[in-house]
Amino acid sequence: MSEGALSADNMFLIAVFGMASITYALRAGGYWVMGRLTITPRMRRGLEALPGAIIVSTVLPIILQGGLAVGLCLIVAVIVQFKIKKEYVAVFCAAVAAAGLRAAGL
Repeated sequence: MSEGALSADNMFLIAVFGMASITYALRAGGYWVMGRLTITPRMRRGLEALPGAIIVSTVLPIILQGGLAVGLCLIVAVIVQFKIKKEYVAVFCAAVAAAGLRAAGL
């Protein structure tokens, strides 16, 4: 290894700090921009719909790729979350459902 080359550990740290810095800058910049905008009713509706759109765009490819077992586990997690309102219980129930479905061969 040449004297000026970075080790893998140093490259990892640079990557992590770089990503953290960019993430912070984007979040802080978003708050800065939103603090200077007048939020119209239309914009408010769009912002309120955004979390659901992000969840769907994240979960749908997982369901499509994972098949029936993954879809059923997500349904279990959603039902438990709505009934009990505790995320860790919903995740645990989905994991138990996944284990059961895998054992059943799905």
